[in-house]
Amino acid sequence: MKIYSLILFCLLGLWACQSQKEDQVERPNIIYILADDMGFGDVSAYNAASKTQTPNIDRLAAEGMRFTDMHSPSSVCTPTRYGILTGRYCWRSRLPQGVLQGYGQALLEKDRETVASLLQGQDYTTAVIGKWHLGVDWVLKPEFKDSISMESTDMNEFGMLRDLNGDWVDFTQKPTDGPLDHGFDYSYILPASLDMEPYCYLENDVLTEIPSEFTPGNDLNTGSYATQAFWRPGRVTKSFDFYDVLPNFIRQAKTFINSHAKEKKPFFLYLPLAAPHSPWVPTENYKGSSRAGQYGDFVQMVDAQIGELLKTLEETGEADNTMIIFTSDNGPFWKPDFIEKYNHKAAADYRGMKADIHEGGHRIPFIVKWPKHVKAGSVSDFPATLTNLMATCADLLKVKLGENTAEDSQSILPIVLGDKPNFQDPISIVHHSSKGFFAIRKGPWKLIDKLGSGGFSEPVLITPKANEAPGQLYNLRLDPSETQNLYASEPEKVKELTEELNAIKGK
Repeated sequence: MKIYSLILFCLLGLWACQSQKEDQVERPNIIYILADDMGFGDVSAYNAASKTQTPNIDRLAAEGMRFTDMHSPSSVCTPTRYGILTGRYCWRSRLPQGVLQGYGQALLEKDRETVASLLQGQDYTTAVIGKWHLGVDWVLKPEFKDSISMESTDMNEFGMLRDLNGDWVDFTQKPTDGPLDHGFDYSYILPASLDMEPYCYLENDVLTEIPSEFTPGNDLNTGSYATQAFWRPGRVTKSFDFYDVLPNFIRQAKTFINSHAKEKKPFFLYLPLAAPHSPWVPTENYKGSSRAGQYGDFVQMVDAQIGELLKTLEETGEADNTMIIFTSDNGPFWKPDFIEKYNHKAAADYRGMKADIHEGGHRIPFIVKWPKHVKAGSVSDFPATLTNLMATCADLLKVKLGENTAEDSQSILPIVLGDKPNFQDPISIVHHSSKGFFAIRKGPWKLIDKLGSGGFSEPVLITPKANEAPGQLYNLRLDPSETQNLYASEPEKVKELTEELNAIKGK
């Protein structure tokens, strides 16, 4: 009888150990690298004919999983960043279209769960280093506190401040409602894009230097401004160097990694780079390195800087315990004449560019590397959007998301790990352009609610003639370049997708 009891005790012990092992939660470091305006066709792992070479990003793809049907939730900067951090579409917020400027009012709702606050609550050390572009609340000088009008102007639109007159700002005062109020333990940010004032850094919501100088801007080309090192006029700190912003962010990121390596607490580093968005400012050692002009040189500089970051992970021994995600906030600013001049397709063969509702505006590179968990060299054609980060992190840590949290987020963890998904189909994706065009993607079908690009490409908006289709419908499996509008010939599909789009918008 004693021998049977001993066997039973051992079996129960083995079962308990196995059960405990299954219940253990993997807690890797997470680094989310967000390039700015880098196109699907700029990454040589995606485009064999690319005139830009990206060996370090290609290495991530070779050692991880590369997605071929990933989309930014918007075709421009601010809304995508909102979507990444909150798991919901930005058009549900106070900013239904467009972007904030450098003095824009804080966009993240004060009680809104973010990826950072979720991970912070799971004992992660959280940091953001890079381009913020989600607004902070600058303090106004006393004499200008009553200067803000709620009438619709260039500065005040949709009932919120998209920008301010920099003369009104009291830079001696600490702005409020920055990253530290939304789940980040540490922050080192540029307020908005590198071509928008104020040109300064905020560390832990405090200016590292007051922007007491003024730059007249840099508009070197009277034609297509963004082909040069363009930035707008405005306030700038005395030490600010446009050419050093990208290297500076990488230095700050390396410092953060070095300071947190080997700690028991894992870290989350959100690294939204300000490149290769304009101004295209490659340093001297990268000038002429590509076959796509200053833009291509800047892309290759971004790749090299990412390589420096990967080296730091290896040197600190953190590489094997770190999930790295690389992606871009939207498609490239790459006009047809740029394609012709350099024979480089920054958006690959997809139609349109940044800001547009067509695929070139929002189909982006997306790569996940996690040693021993993600199969090296794997490729997924699963259609998804960057709002997936919140649900994916919750799935990874086995955390249940609260009600009215990340309602547009679907975990892609089963796809990344090569497991069978716990869902039959991907959720339908909603695309959104800079001018507020909507599109819905379901399976191979894509419905666009208006005619035109809705962004930067001409024509932006086409008014339909009598008896002409008022929207666009494409079968991306047969027509990935969106050349054949099937709206008139597929009325049932138009009806189905229109109803589903309206239902999602009404949630």
